[in-house]
Amino acid sequence: MTARKFLTRVCMALALPIIIVLVWWVGTVDDTNPFVPKPVNIVTDLVTVWAGPLVIEQVVPSLYRLAIGFGGAIIGGVLLGVLIGSSRVVRKLTGPLFEFVRAVPPPVLLPVLLLVIGIDDRSKIFLIFLGCLWPILLNTIDGTRAVDQVLADTTRTYGIAGWSRFRYFVLPASMPRIMTGIRLALPIAIILMVVSEMYAAIDGLGYQIMLFKQTFQTGPMWAGIFIIGLIGIALSVVFRVTERRVLGWYFGQREVESSER
Repeated sequence: MTARKFLTRVCMALALPIIIVLVWWVGTVDDTNPFVPKPVNIVTDLVTVWAGPLVIEQVVPSLYRLAIGFGGAIIGGVLLGVLIGSSRVVRKLTGPLFEFVRAVPPPVLLPVLLLVIGIDDRSKIFLIFLGCLWPILLNTIDGTRAVDQVLADTTRTYGIAGWSRFRYFVLPASMPRIMTGIRLALPIAIILMVVSEMYAAIDGLGYQIMLFKQTFQTGPMWAGIFIIGLIGIALSVVFRVTERRVLGWYFGQREVESSER
């Protein structure tokens, strides 16, 4: 990628946020409502309130729960998805159960998890895991079912089975759909991370934002919400870089097909 092309992409990515901040700043210049945040005040609260001990005490625990729950959902969703997607019998047996469990919103399960598991990190991590599992699992099942049947028959003909078949055929063929499921699960993980910390918690971003709200510290509260948005942007960038590396062959194939049309 040339420097000019990279600079163009950066400018295009920053153009809309800059316009929004300018409109926001102009619209709140003369506003005296204490509940309406101003860009300057949010930046000030980020530096004076959040930058320091609160990062270690509140942000790090949230990221820890997010990483464990989301990582567990990726591992469990991919393994179960490949297993279920490879067997028509298993798909028919698990289909009704999946439809029932998927229809239940994960936040509704939080009170039950608090009673069964407890108010410690386990209930919060499990809620994130449960909410992120379904998009990854279902996309993995669809990706496994949609593998090229000619290639599948070829692997059987040459006696490629077991781990080798999974590693060199099933997983690469399913990876585009798996990455789609992970992309869909990422914002769900952030939402459930915050929701799980708003009830029966003693630390975390959700807990601290609720504490600021209950003590009428609206500036630090909005700054905490802004941090959640920054975490979402950072994770999105990391995912895009990872996706480009993992699916480099896939994007290259699509570019070749597009150029031939």
